[in-house]
Amino acid sequence: MKHIGWLSLIILLLLAACTSSDITSDEQNAVTKLRTDKDKVYVGFALDTLKEDRWYRDKEYVESKVKELGGNIKTLAANGNQEVQIEQVKLLINEGIDVLIIVPSNSEASSEAVELAHDAGVKVIAYDKLILGTELDYYVSFDNEKVGELQAQIVLDKVNNGNFAYVGGAETDNNALLVRNGAMKVLQPLIDKGDIDLVYDKYTDNWSKDIAEEQLSEFLNSNNIQLDGIVTGYDGLAEGAVNVLGDQAEDIPISGQDAELNAIKRILEGTQAGTVYKPIEDLADQAANLAMDVANGTEITTDGTVNNQKIDVPSILLEPIRVNKDNINETIIESGHFTEEEIYE
Repeated sequence: MKHIGWLSLIILLLLAACTSSDITSDEQNAVTKLRTDKDKVYVGFALDTLKEDRWYRDKEYVESKVKELGGNIKTLAANGNQEVQIEQVKLLINEGIDVLIIVPSNSEASSEAVELAHDAGVKVIAYDKLILGTELDYYVSFDNEKVGELQAQIVLDKVNNGNFAYVGGAETDNNALLVRNGAMKVLQPLIDKGDIDLVYDKYTDNWSKDIAEEQLSEFLNSNNIQLDGIVTGYDGLAEGAVNVLGDQAEDIPISGQDAELNAIKRILEGTQAGTVYKPIEDLADQAANLAMDVANGTEITTDGTVNNQKIDVPSILLEPIRVNKDNINETIIESGHFTEEEIYE
């Protein structure tokens, strides 16, 4: 494990400034803490963004678990800027992290972050989103194709024919591709039979609600088409679709992902048919435990592998959970994702 240089420097300055008889109890405690902390596992957590509510939960849970397991952690968020994320990764490496957990801003371009870490002898865990085309060490996520299958089925349970729209996430995010692949596994047989006409099928830059809303609105205003169902890659995109449809939203089933609070409220109101819940605390626990084991040299076992177009990456994939109006209590409230007061206020 590497030592954190600035901690050592502070210790030396404190010790040089006074003799042992001159050191106050508070100063002695500070020195003792620095000596102890420098020997702890130091985890770097590079987040793509904190613009969406769910990532605050990931940050909180991962930080809490790492500290519970006896490690130190620093989290930095790039807010969707790939260049900023690379600079943040460099900063974490220079500070002496022992392992890097990263939510990539760009699934392909983030291979640079992996290579920078490896050059410094730091192993990398991709969190939630896979990094492509590099010798990534580990991947912890949910089964994202299963997420897409559940999203499509949520809509099909309400209507299984007519004009459908697919509103995907960012094409630069491998998760968006996997989620769409899963949805198409369910939708394609009905498309082939002629039961469903996929009249709209677009990815959305930055998973942006505003961009999704603008694109879908422009499509509907330019075409004389009545939609019968909308599958979206994420609850924010579902919100954009609801805004476009207005009063029609109650009559057109829409699905999403992440079980955001507003999405749960829309499900209760009847403007969103359902969402896919990914228990974030479970994901955070897996990532934090894995990071600490990797840094401590513990033997690692995973569920299987996922190919990232370069290697088969050792992976831990968790099961997503489908949520609709009938099971909100047992899925969302009982798990502690949201309280009854938050949902029903």
